[in-house]
Amino acid sequence: MRHRSVADLMTPHAVVVQRGTPFKEIAHLLDEYDITAVPVLDEDERPVGVVSEADLLRRQLAKLGATTAEAIMTSPAVVARPEWSVVEAARTMEKKKVKRLPVVDDTGRLIGVISRSDLVRLFLRRDRAIQEEVLEEVLTRTLGVSPSAVTVDVAEGTVTLTGTVDHKSLVPIAVRLCESVDGVVEVVDRLAYLRDDTSGQEQGRGASE
Repeated sequence: MRHRSVADLMTPHAVVVQRGTPFKEIAHLLDEYDITAVPVLDEDERPVGVVSEADLLRRQLAKLGATTAEAIMTSPAVVARPEWSVVEAARTMEKKKVKRLPVVDDTGRLIGVISRSDLVRLFLRRDRAIQEEVLEEVLTRTLGVSPSAVTVDVAEGTVTLTGTVDHKSLVPIAVRLCESVDGVVEVVDRLAYLRDDTSGQEQGRGASE
């Protein structure tokens, strides 16, 4: 299974400012592009900081007057890499309490920006796309389960697995792998099994617990 990366979801053409960009111009850019923060770049297009709405508000409340991005910005910039998984990006945003991350390449140069709204797009995947990935990638290719053995229903991101697998041990594995599919909100387990390979019993039962 190939999970979406930061490179898949980031906005490649980011709105940026320079160290000397004035306060009012930054405020105008945030309003014009309906964004919450902008990276501040140096002469080599490397992020040296980020100016957010909160930074502007703090400056205004302090009554320090108009100034530049360099004086306002939060530095150093918290950045992401394009090969990161969306989970890594989300955890970094949560840990650092930021809503947007500049994305940099191996040289540290800016190549895009990823925001919380970009991550939310994962949960807007069509149910049909999720169903196909669960059937083809999880059940058939990864677990070797026949498509005729398990029915996969998806509604608003909730995956319901119904049917019978050969071994009990496959049930929690199938559920866990389905939960890792991008866009899945919840997995409802209605799987039965033929053999209980977790206790040495030969005979299974009609439905899993």
